[in-house]
Amino acid sequence: MNAAMPLVVVLGIITVLLVRSRDVRTWEAVIIGLFGFYVAMTPIGWAVIGTVNWLLGGLG
Repeated sequence: MNAAMPLVVVLGIITVLLVRSRDVRTWEAVIIGLFGFYVAMTPIGWAVIGTVNWLLGGLG
């Protein structure tokens, strides 16, 4: 859970910048969607968090 907080902050900043630019592409919409899952913490949000952690763990 502690590792998710910095990611939430980064995704929030990205979302604010995208909304201000008024130019949202497909990959940017995916980032905004990920931000929504992290913030809402819906049941599927835990699956998204696990997947992101797994992907970042494989890259690191």
